[in-house]
Amino acid sequence: MRVLVLVAVAGLAWAQDDAAMKALDEGRFDAAVELLTKAVAANPTDVGSHFNLALAYTLQGKDAQAIPEYRKVLELEPDVYEAHINLGQVLLRSKEAADALPHLKKAHQQKPREFRPAYYLAESLAEIGEFADALPVYAEAAAIDPKAAPVELGWGRALARLNRREEAEPHYRKASTLDLELKSYLLELGSMYEEKGDLPAALKVYREFPDNPAATERVGLLSLKIGQNTDAIAALETVVKSSPTTGNRFALAQAYVKQNSLAQAEPLAAALTKEDPENFDLRMFYARILRDLRKPSEAAQQFQQAARIQPATAIAWSELAGQWIMAEQYPQALAALDKVKALGAETPGHMFFRATTLDRLTLRKEALEYYQRFLEASRDNPDQEFQARQRARMLERDLGKR
Repeated sequence: MRVLVLVAVAGLAWAQDDAAMKALDEGRFDAAVELLTKAVAANPTDVGSHFNLALAYTLQGKDAQAIPEYRKVLELEPDVYEAHINLGQVLLRSKEAADALPHLKKAHQQKPREFRPAYYLAESLAEIGEFADALPVYAEAAAIDPKAAPVELGWGRALARLNRREEAEPHYRKASTLDLELKSYLLELGSMYEEKGDLPAALKVYREFPDNPAATERVGLLSLKIGQNTDAIAALETVVKSSPTTGNRFALAQAYVKQNSLAQAEPLAAALTKEDPENFDLRMFYARILRDLRKPSEAAQQFQQAARIQPATAIAWSELAGQWIMAEQYPQALAALDKVKALGAETPGHMFFRATTLDRLTLRKEALEYYQRFLEASRDNPDQEFQARQRARMLERDLGKR
């Protein structure tokens, strides 16, 4: 946001080439450079020629050539305000803020009531990370010109980088009021709120940009994160229409799941899984949607693929066993439970499901053994414990009669 406003020397009794000055005034900078280069060569101590050559280079956008000429001016006459302020601005524009700083400090000392030295000094301090030192200088610049939008923006950014975001926000907003083109910088503040975990404040900012796809995406993702599922769905549906990325569609599917809109989540999850078939997390996500839609056979197929991708992950085998039981595919369920046990992840719940599965296969002796194992291991599962005791008594009676 820095705008280079050069200061020309006026009223100084320096030797000047009339033709060169006329070329400068008329915007014929190449001609001015040629004439002033000759003037400097003819008289190396002519301060005015050095200054005007530097000015001509700067107006051409040739900062690298301008800098040594400004430095030569200050070597010859150290207190020339116009050289300090112009050199400071050019160095700042050239990303050499540390080198610009002493020149801008000098210019500010020379003319403390001038806007440009105060503003550019504040900018140079902010550029090198001296945000606390920049604040009072931004305040000085704002007092000189209360309608300078870049000052308000710089002031706000310095406060934000000092983690004083609540103080920063009014300055960002004033900058955008003074210059509508600066409103987008509020998104920068929103990102800072988000990075520091203040999601409601970030959302407030992002919602001010309904026509910005990136901001709408953040609204969707953050709303999802804090449990505002209806808002998340509305935002993510909009984003997916214009930018159907994998991340956006997955986030929308997650929002549907959290809103218990499983039928809307299913096709999204199916498509994502098809696009990335070896993604374990996607397989598990899709499988759980099918599980909760009471589609056990389809869910089992997805859990089986997930177990294939990560065979050492017990949760996939455990979920697979549950779905095979729901689908009344008991031999397959036992095979999945065997995998869970082999991985050392068998719990009392797995023992209970193994017992009931063996029971349904009329393997009474084996079922009784696992009902008893479950009862020995179980804690705080009163319903399953009651069922296991009743069934164990019946099996003991039946086996005793044989």
